[in-house]
Amino acid sequence: MLVSCHNTKETKQLISIKKAETTPVLDGIGTDACWMNTTWLPLSQRWVGAPYSDDDFSGKYKLTWDDDALYLLVQIHDDVLFDQYKDPKKLWWDDDCVEVFVDEDNSGGEHQYNHNAFAYHVALDGNVMDIGPEEIPHLYNDHVLSKRVTNGKISTWELKVYLYDDSYVDGEENTPVKLHDNKEVGFALAYCDNDHSKERENFIGSIYVEGEDKNQGWIDANIFGTLLLKN
Repeated sequence: MLVSCHNTKETKQLISIKKAETTPVLDGIGTDACWMNTTWLPLSQRWVGAPYSDDDFSGKYKLTWDDDALYLLVQIHDDVLFDQYKDPKKLWWDDDCVEVFVDEDNSGGEHQYNHNAFAYHVALDGNVMDIGPEEIPHLYNDHVLSKRVTNGKISTWELKVYLYDDSYVDGEENTPVKLHDNKEVGFALAYCDNDHSKERENFIGSIYVEGEDKNQGWIDANIFGTLLLKN
């Protein structure tokens, strides 16, 4: 078991990611040089829902970073893309979406209604939702920029994720944290899959979660993995 040197969060999944020599272009194509020599990681842990077939869903992702942000390349095989609620603040977790969990200082702990960590739901239309301290949904479209290109059953997402520390205050001017070599960031990735049901049918994550109730990422940052940023 690895333990971070600056907190008591258990490191359950340690991923070292290389800094991009050239920042990727968010075009949903994924042919930038920084992605060519980057390893695909699996999106395969079933957090919610019944077993599913590979034809229904499969996913994988890559990661890189620069001084300003994290970057993700996410490839999703999904036989049905479903967006039943046009209002981005209505039951956003029941639509198809990519969910990015980030904990800027990798401190772990509870973050359900605070900004100790963020759980960004990135919708098919690019809107980004999370719950704020007032226990109401907020749009965070300036925190995560994305581009999705879908060909048949394959959707390729490119995302740029700015990191904010726990001093973030909604409605005020906040500055993203600069990233650097050897920085640790709490991280998990997930996908909400719904093929035409009232509620999402599956929730598939990037990290194994112990216990019966695996839908803990939006509450507890201790379940996140750890990214180690390297030059």
